[in-house]
Amino acid sequence: MTVRFLRHLLFYSVLATGLTVSLPLIAELNLGETFLSQIEEKFNRFARKRVETWQQLISENKDLTDLEKLDAVNNFFNTNLLFINDIDLWQKEDYWATPLEALTIGAGDCEDYSIAKYFTLKELGVDEKKLRITYVKAVELGQAHMVLTYFDTKRSIPLVLDNIDADIKLATNRKDLIPVYSFNGTGLWLAKSRGTGRRVGSSSRLSLWEELEQRMKEELE
Repeated sequence: MTVRFLRHLLFYSVLATGLTVSLPLIAELNLGETFLSQIEEKFNRFARKRVETWQQLISENKDLTDLEKLDAVNNFFNTNLLFINDIDLWQKEDYWATPLEALTIGAGDCEDYSIAKYFTLKELGVDEKKLRITYVKAVELGQAHMVLTYFDTKRSIPLVLDNIDADIKLATNRKDLIPVYSFNGTGLWLAKSRGTGRRVGSSSRLSLWEELEQRMKEELE
């Protein structure tokens, strides 16, 4: 994720207006035996196993508390995805993979970890209003980075789900991250270290988000 892209995304976030429809829920995917066999044939048995385990995670953990769901999902993706940059994995400077794409390949970058955790938690019943895909500056790495944040209330200090630091921590305990702004399927906000931030528009103008939406719809067909 480049600084140029980060500036481009922030520019469009300020221009954005209105609301966008949230992306389809991942449970609508037809992950029956035929579908899983196709995954195994196209990729390998390990890809099939990751997808099966993902579906098992969703089906067996809907009754957990939010904090338990955060822990289960964070651990699952941090364990099952290998970090690889977009240029090496997709031959593109920036590409946002769907959860299914990331799991079948078994790899992704920080955006892919955050997106996969976001949609999986939504499917587990966590209120979308509490979830934000958040752009930060990773101070120690000296580069832009993406994490998933969870707000128990609008004014709560968010919890950070990250692929760099596997432990879920309060944002105030992540001095290595400087928040820039955040978004989910309903809007964009200027980020700040405490509270959810000031809403500045809709995520519908984000080209990569729209491309992700289209590919998730195609996965349902």
